Amino acid sequence: MSTWLSKNSVVPQASSSRSWISTVFDFIWDQVSLFRLSNMPRSRRRHRSRSHSRTRSHSVGGFSYSEHKRRRIDYDSKGTYSGERVLRSRQHERGTSQERRYKRSHRRSPSSGRQHGHRDRDRDRAHVAHPTSSRRTRLHRHHGSSSPSQERHRHRSPSSRSQSPRPPSVEDDEDGHLVYQSGDILANRYKVLATLGEGTFGKVVKVKDLQMDHIMALKIIKNVEKYREAAKLEINALEKIANKDPDGQHLCVKMLDWFNYHGHMCIAFEMLGLSVFDFLRDNSYQPYPLEHVRHIGYQLCYAVKFLHDNKLTHTDLKPENILFVDSDYDSTYNSKKLFLFKRRDMRRVKRTDIRLIDFGSATFDHEHHSTIVSTRHYRAPEVILELGWSQPCDVWSIGCILFELYLGNTLFQTHDNREHLAMMERILGTIPHRMARKTKTKYFYHGKLDWDDESSAGSYVRDNCKPLHRYMLSDDEEHRQLFDLIQRMLKYEPSQRITLKDALIHTFFDALPESQRLPDPRAAGDSQQSHERSHSLSR
Repeated sequence: MSTWLSKNSVVPQASSSRSWISTVFDFIWDQVSLFRLSNMPRSRRRHRSRSHSRTRSHSVGGFSYSEHKRRRIDYDSKGTYSGERVLRSRQHERGTSQERRYKRSHRRSPSSGRQHGHRDRDRDRAHVAHPTSSRRTRLHRHHGSSSPSQERHRHRSPSSRSQSPRPPSVEDDEDGHLVYQSGDILANRYKVLATLGEGTFGKVVKVKDLQMDHIMALKIIKNVEKYREAAKLEINALEKIANKDPDGQHLCVKMLDWFNYHGHMCIAFEMLGLSVFDFLRDNSYQPYPLEHVRHIGYQLCYAVKFLHDNKLTHTDLKPENILFVDSDYDSTYNSKKLFLFKRRDMRRVKRTDIRLIDFGSATFDHEHHSTIVSTRHYRAPEVILELGWSQPCDVWSIGCILFELYLGNTLFQTHDNREHLAMMERILGTIPHRMARKTKTKYFYHGKLDWDDESSAGSYVRDNCKPLHRYMLSDDEEHRQLFDLIQRMLKYEPSQRITLKDALIHTFFDALPESQRLPDPRAAGDSQQSHERSHSLSR
């Protein structure tokens, strides 16, 4: 016994249910096993240890490291083996075959990655992704029966016809962004020139198409499953929009190409200017001139009406998703102090033509409707109250956007549902009893909003919100017309909200110059075009 035990060894006490001899025998056997392992040749020892442990490889910022994690058998409360739990644990440790290939590529090429921060206007301005289970089938049906690994872009370049293994130099950072540098060539076709923007979905990069010899904007989606699926849905919607409107007359952004680059869905678009939000921010949040609000609002109603006519709801309308075709501007000195805006240099965009972008959340009427859609500040009351939604939720968002362009700041500056509803009541009046009674949310008590006006939050709402008409900067008729349109767009009941067909003939747009007016689809003389417009995009 003393031969096997070190001087620091302690023999455990036997329990009442086991004999002392059995306990000592188990202890000796453990010591023998350890002794044999310590005297085993190094190569065999490594092989044996690998059989009892699993190596997990992680990549952070382009560098890889390993973490040895011992396998553990799980038992349920009755002491029986829980196979399902172990299987899940093993799958979690191993990952998918694609993930393992991805990890091996990082180990082959541990060059440094780059980490980038991203602008987040606020914590609620995040993309609201739809469940993709029912919609993924629709996308694959549209593109054929091929699996995602067999996807090709519409305009095939020679390099896309042969799928080569992932090059060692292709890396992602820890957030799933593709790591690239200026001058890199993607898919043997697109030369990276500069980064235009970054968001939760990925990055937008300025590239030169080496085949067509022109500049484009390339949206590179993160190598993350949920964003990849959303990108596929956006591609599907954009292709159907292009089929209905090949010339882009209805002001939706044109998709020029798409392809899968090592797990990153990439969508090539026409090159556009700044978003109306970015221009507003760069202009120190000085509001747009009323004639600019009129033209932008008219085009926005026109573009979204085209979607609604074809049974599609955008669901994420906001100033960030409205881009100027060209954002060149003139600078003028604003000598007047208007409302709260100081005297300063003011930028005035030369051309107010716009394009509508970001169809990743667009939903057809027949598809599954997520409970929550839209970015917080532009979210309709029926969405907050979980009463179901359809095209009128886009109209509400447009009303909020018109207000923001006119005044320079958001109408509902909040991050909380209850506070959001309190702001609505302060600005627009009491929420209808029908909606309060029908909702299953806990924001109402006996049909009234459960809100304390005397609390600090109540004080904030009272001090910073006022009835809608009191936000007008002037009593001129055209200002009154704008606020009448906004008021009609911000009706609580979706059924009472103005339609975009009626919005386009509102008196606010009467002053629009003839050169800025767009063709009325009802006046189209071509019967074939009229017949095509009568069909849904979803077919």
